[in-house]
Amino acid sequence: MRSFRYIIILVVLVTTSGCWDRTEINDLAFVMGTALDLTDDGNILCTLQIAIPSSVEGSMGSKNSSNKSFVIAVEGKYGNELHQLLQKKSSRHLFYSHRSVVFLSERLAKHGIENALDIFTHDPRNRLKTYLVIVKGGEARSILQLNSPLKPVPIEAVRGMEVSGEDVAVTLRDFYLLLGSEGIHPVVAAIEPETHANDPHKQIYRVVGTGLFKNLKLTGMLNESDTLGQMWVTGKLKVGFISANLPNGDGQVGLVLNHVDSKIMTQMQQDSVHYKIQLSGTGSLDENNSALDINNPHEMQVIQQALETTAKKQVRQFLDKIQKEVKVDSVGFGQEIYKKYPEQWSKMKDQWDTLFPEVDIAVEVNLNVNGAGMVHSSFESHK
Repeated sequence: MRSFRYIIILVVLVTTSGCWDRTEINDLAFVMGTALDLTDDGNILCTLQIAIPSSVEGSMGSKNSSNKSFVIAVEGKYGNELHQLLQKKSSRHLFYSHRSVVFLSERLAKHGIENALDIFTHDPRNRLKTYLVIVKGGEARSILQLNSPLKPVPIEAVRGMEVSGEDVAVTLRDFYLLLGSEGIHPVVAAIEPETHANDPHKQIYRVVGTGLFKNLKLTGMLNESDTLGQMWVTGKLKVGFISANLPNGDGQVGLVLNHVDSKIMTQMQQDSVHYKIQLSGTGSLDENNSALDINNPHEMQVIQQALETTAKKQVRQFLDKIQKEVKVDSVGFGQEIYKKYPEQWSKMKDQWDTLFPEVDIAVEVNLNVNGAGMVHSSFESHK
């Protein structure tokens, strides 16, 4: 009987007790995206895009209102200072767990992002799964103010990077892991705004490549072609497109890669290092404006060789850019030495930035066209 009484008391305590320090949802301001810019006097301009609750939107008198969010901005030197100033501008508690993207202006990225990103490593309110994106050419805050015909830009940007399979998608966690790793430098996706083709009052953005970082500074940019090389060599490419001109001006073909693989082989010889990159891919023809018959094995071989030659040239151009022009090891060739030859790496790592531009890197590409999809021989072959 006594034990039964204790059970009743326990049930009453559990059902009647509450969380004294909980925050009601009506007291929260949901941050969707952050933009960081560099001011003329060297400060950081931090802009937040905050969601407007549907109840508030409805009370504004328009059920079809396109105003799904608003922005607030402050200026400061460090992350903690910025967050405190931003909170003073909001009557609700700023809630960052739903934030999907942090946009960095190209100008700030070139200046250095150590002060801007320091807050993300210390404040547990910030999700490390938030994506980092560079805004090329303009101000990062302009992205948050786009009059997009689609979903709010931060959400749409993340969705686009996640599902494309051909664009770099780097989170804060990825960035910091690469930053602290041996023999590799971080990369970040880059976008730029542009006016919608059918409506000048609506703006969209497009992915334009990848930013290369060294010592927390943007040191170079890869275009879309180079980005395919970056993704393929590092084994992160999910889908890609290769277009090749056939010999003797016979036309052009295009291949959609839907299965790719890569392997980096490292060989140490005394004080020198040599690499061989083996790239493979399988896909189907997406374009064929030549007179070649894809059902003819010999002519299909011509197409395949043209695609392999173009792919190898494209990857070679990417490697030359990171080696000779930007001089940033974004692939992790140094990391390959660290993993396989740790003793040699301990002697080389301090000079790797000087050694990397001179190392020998060979490239081999093997493609398999396993079907033509809906593309057949050009109509010219049937004339």
